[in-house]
Amino acid sequence: MRRTVTALLSLALLFAVWLPAATAAVEPADELRAYWVDAFGPGVYTEAQIDQLIAATKAANLNAIVAQVGRRGDCFCNRAAMPRTEQIGVTPAPFDPLQTLIDKAHAEGIEVHAWIIATAIWNKATPPADPSHVYNTHGPTKTGYDDWVMTRYDGSRPGDTYLDPGHPDAADYIVRMYTSVVENYDVDGVNFDRIRYPDGQLGSWPADNAWGYNPVALARFHAATGRSDHPLPNDPQWSQWRRDQITNLVRRVYLDSYALKPHVRISADTITYGDAPPYQRMPGSGDGTWEDSRPYRETLQDWRGWMEEGILDLNIPMNYKREHCVTGTEAAGCFGFPQRAWYEHWNEYVKDHQYRRRAAIGSALYLNYVANSVSQVRKALTPTAAGNTAIGWVGYSYRVPDCLANPPSMCGSPTDQARSGDASRAELTRALTQTSEYDAVAPPVFAEAANVPGMAWKSQPTTGHIRGTVLTPSGEPFDQLRVELYDAETDAFLGSRMTDGSGHFGFVDLAPGTYKLMLDGTRTHGRIVRVTKVTAGSLATLEFAVNTR
Repeated sequence: MRRTVTALLSLALLFAVWLPAATAAVEPADELRAYWVDAFGPGVYTEAQIDQLIAATKAANLNAIVAQVGRRGDCFCNRAAMPRTEQIGVTPAPFDPLQTLIDKAHAEGIEVHAWIIATAIWNKATPPADPSHVYNTHGPTKTGYDDWVMTRYDGSRPGDTYLDPGHPDAADYIVRMYTSVVENYDVDGVNFDRIRYPDGQLGSWPADNAWGYNPVALARFHAATGRSDHPLPNDPQWSQWRRDQITNLVRRVYLDSYALKPHVRISADTITYGDAPPYQRMPGSGDGTWEDSRPYRETLQDWRGWMEEGILDLNIPMNYKREHCVTGTEAAGCFGFPQRAWYEHWNEYVKDHQYRRRAAIGSALYLNYVANSVSQVRKALTPTAAGNTAIGWVGYSYRVPDCLANPPSMCGSPTDQARSGDASRAELTRALTQTSEYDAVAPPVFAEAANVPGMAWKSQPTTGHIRGTVLTPSGEPFDQLRVELYDAETDAFLGSRMTDGSGHFGFVDLAPGTYKLMLDGTRTHGRIVRVTKVTAGSLATLEFAVNTR
């Protein structure tokens, strides 16, 4: 728990009395420091691995673990919407990797954030053995409405198998993956990964995204727009419709998790492809605004909009750049790009676009030498020209903590000698916590332990939220219906939402007061109005039953 102001003042007085001013201890500021711990190799498979993970986290003066528990439609846990993983090497049930991690991490004052891939559900030629796995129940062998799989513009689906966010039942399942973990485990947070459309366009950039053509999703787009064509991947209206489906998922998880456990931190691992606005300018695309950026246009991930709306508590940009790529021509792996500058530009943009929430910079340990990773940590924690700071840093990954733990070419030099992840992690820990040849700056960047920053908007809220569902009298969801929000006292229009495929809508961060919600009368045979009150820290939940005849 964070100290109260009174406790801090008492501590300061104690030091003033008992210690000379020159030797007074200084507590580090609250700062999130975490490893991403992926599930594609050892980390949480056994109790012994978890013990090693906790020890390594503490040794580096880190205070949080972002652990991949939802990998490909499975769970490294026993109590979730997804079936238990079939990964070889995981201790059989009743061993619960997530519960064991939580118990051991919390005993050492370390937070656990459950990292779940949102859309990718399988990547092998043979199907999962568990008949309840979503690949088996709603995968590529199914037809009609039972088929939840995403396809590309041409009908193909290369690589991973993905759930299509535009299919209502697939979207519901994705939401339950997250909320079931919140409901059944004492996690400190849940973490979105791949909360976007996949990479892999039909043509070169800026052909935009080629995915999202599940027949049910396409039919919903036609119903929303009155169109009947097969839209091109870069069609602006089609791109925005798909972008909205992703945003709907984030909003639902945020509000549904708030209803279960308001203190849980909702985070997302977000895309930072290429250079940041305003430096990133596509040919003929304008002046380098957010809407010109690759995250927004190519992956249809409007993470800046999520921060502005307040449906993320924490943005963790995956700012994966090689620090040694200064001009882009020095070594293999630079691909002709000045990745060091890109890293700095994205850091600046992220820190300056946090709005009422916060960000922690994510960097790629696996692409960098240890000294360069420490340099990137320092840059992650440095204020911008405008004076804005991130609340911390997250490194990918625990298992591959520098490029020497990868094939030598990952560092850019085929002559580099590879070493084990454990050996690399020991060197990284030394560089972060001790004076060493890796870092000329004193004191070391993580010389002392620190507390994870709180979330004042949740612990000391000044606003509240509204969520609701619009159904027909028979209980069927009313899809893509406009819901308008007004101040009930002044009748001022405050915004609108379209219901998703399950009839859900939501509004976040509303000042305490009375609000009026109105449903679009062109589809409900007259406008339907509901009045509700919002108080600080509350979540008002409404249900509309609407006759469509």
